[in-house]
Amino acid sequence: MKKDQIEICCGSIQSVANAKAGGAVRVELCQGLVEGGTTPSPATIDYAVKELGLQVFVLVRPRGGDFCYNELEIRTMEDDVVYCKKAGAAGIVVGFLHPDGSIDTELTRRFVELSAPLPVTFHRAFDRCTEPLKALEQIIGCGCARILTSGCRPTAMEGADLLQQLVQQADGRIQILAGSGITPENAAALKQKTGVPEIHGSCKFTRADGAWETDAGQVRRLVTELQEL
Repeated sequence: MKKDQIEICCGSIQSVANAKAGGAVRVELCQGLVEGGTTPSPATIDYAVKELGLQVFVLVRPRGGDFCYNELEIRTMEDDVVYCKKAGAAGIVVGFLHPDGSIDTELTRRFVELSAPLPVTFHRAFDRCTEPLKALEQIIGCGCARILTSGCRPTAMEGADLLQQLVQQADGRIQILAGSGITPENAAALKQKTGVPEIHGSCKFTRADGAWETDAGQVRRLVTELQEL
């Protein structure tokens, strides 16, 4: 597996620096991890891109909670996408659902078009959808480049059967990015079982103050383990 197929989730600029020190070349950048991730600050985006020189996929999400947004929230998300493009981000990460758990295809397509030419990842809102196999086809139809998913289970290892099914059904039309609970110890087994082309890991530890931080040593072990496959 190539390094750019391994994505590290980072919730702070220090985590981004730690991920780079561990050998990562690609990160998903966010803040507010305790809320499931929200849009990082412009300064954080700029530093990650320009000073650390990584491939930065930016999570665009105005708040925690569900994935149904009003027009005011959508407008701020659109402005965030425009900023990310100007800042040199490598990709945009979004996810939109209807209240019934179906994919909001209209809004997803709108953000794919706005984000172009940057690729769009449909994030783990996918794991809350009601019909994942149907949702896969809808997201492909919207033009997304990848789906971040744990196979609709709390962890990717628990969702391995569905991940394998998604990879087979996708058949190269979209990248399945497996995430949640992936560690240097289980990443290779997950890839071998499911055939997922990309891996997303946080490689985090809990600081003394209770906050999460990316651990450079774990990143290094994850990258080393997967590069051998």
